[in-house]
Amino acid sequence: MSTYEPVIGLEIHAQLLTATKIFCGCSTRFGAAPDTQLCPVCLGLPGALPVLNARAVEFGVRAALALGCRIHPESIFARKNYFYPDLPKGYQISQYDRPFATDGAIAFSIGGAARRLGIVRVHLEEDAGKSLHEGAGDAGRTTHLDFNRSGVPLIEIVSQPDLRTPAEAAEAFSRIREILVALGVNDGNMEEGSLRCDANVSVRPAGTAAFGVKTEVKNLNSFRHVHRALEFEIERQVAALSAGQRLVQETRLWDAGAGRTHVMRTKEEADDYRYFPEPDLPPLVLEPAWIEALRSTLPELPEARRRRFVEQYQLPEYDAGVLTQSMKLADYFERVAATAGNAKAASNWVMGEILRKMKDTGTGIEDVPMTPDALAELVSLVDQGLITGPVAKAVFEKMYESGRSARAIVDEEGLAKIGDAAAIDAIVREVLSGHAPTVAEYRAGKTKAFGFLVGQVMKATAGKADPGHVNESVRRFLAEPAGEPR
Repeated sequence: MSTYEPVIGLEIHAQLLTATKIFCGCSTRFGAAPDTQLCPVCLGLPGALPVLNARAVEFGVRAALALGCRIHPESIFARKNYFYPDLPKGYQISQYDRPFATDGAIAFSIGGAARRLGIVRVHLEEDAGKSLHEGAGDAGRTTHLDFNRSGVPLIEIVSQPDLRTPAEAAEAFSRIREILVALGVNDGNMEEGSLRCDANVSVRPAGTAAFGVKTEVKNLNSFRHVHRALEFEIERQVAALSAGQRLVQETRLWDAGAGRTHVMRTKEEADDYRYFPEPDLPPLVLEPAWIEALRSTLPELPEARRRRFVEQYQLPEYDAGVLTQSMKLADYFERVAATAGNAKAASNWVMGEILRKMKDTGTGIEDVPMTPDALAELVSLVDQGLITGPVAKAVFEKMYESGRSARAIVDEEGLAKIGDAAAIDAIVREVLSGHAPTVAEYRAGKTKAFGFLVGQVMKATAGKADPGHVNESVRRFLAEPAGEPR
């Protein structure tokens, strides 16, 4: 493997979050009964004419701007001709030699190393339908066609071959996904097919500049599949070249169950698709002022927000990465941090208790019943020394279930921290007297007994005693001569 270098590029198909299809008014809703979201336009019936969805154009331009692309004032739609049973028109309306956006790039890091992925183009196109296969063998196999997806609006993002490892490819795909989701132009749902990735991969002798023979790997609907498929394909190509075999350009499918790729077809060139301008659609003309107006509405993107969280809030990079995994989660954290005035504590609570609740309930941050201000109040009570950490976690659970405020729960249930030194000393005396054998073990040199005794005092106070006072008091009494503590 060390004598060969992989060269990888990505082709990402992202469904745009419009309510209707790209050239007609049919719904794009996922999960409808087969062949119920159709019309003459998306079925390509004679005489039906496409009308471009303005919202699809807007979403496509927003995505291209966020990917650093140059937006062209005029672009052309084309017919991409090929025969598939689930392509009702016999061609796909796409963009070919004049896409609406080119020459972009994203920056990302992996393993602490900065990387850059160039974007060749972003273009608009319609999706095909879906073939559903049942049975096995030629005699027993049946194929059903569902045309609900036919005409669903997509953008295709084509990258430069700038990636050199499967890990880089998976990370770059992940970063593009989070950009699209942050913009609100794609839902990032790979299981439902609204975000799909094909990977082009070749290998070449290390240190050479010429590209090898590439393979396009399809059916990659998760970051893990991107990583595993590319690992297999790189090993397959290297093994073939090492054995003196000749590679051919082809399209292969990833079989996740078998952990391998297999041939789908030999790879077509652009000429095989017989591209020609779409006669039923005029050129797509975008006004520069409209493009700049869209640019001004772009949100702070995840990578920039991560950097800001590290710089502004002094958070570890890991925290910043977790908190920016969604725009709404980052917004929630920032409100807690601003209200409580303690960013690190806010980060700990959101990353710990809030994300745990979300995982346990299978919900998103928008479904969390505890408002950022309510959580900030709890953080402030801890910072002010009014409640201890263990009590705060118990209060959190009560807040989450009941909707009551932290202050109300603490006041009504008498959970305020015991800070009176004399009161704590009295409890320590009682605990040590009740655990004389453990006290003797500690004094005999078994220092681990100290933690047990502190824990028993905290238990006796229901976690309300000031931990610092408890530690000091236990240590002081244990330092006294053997005998019952005074």
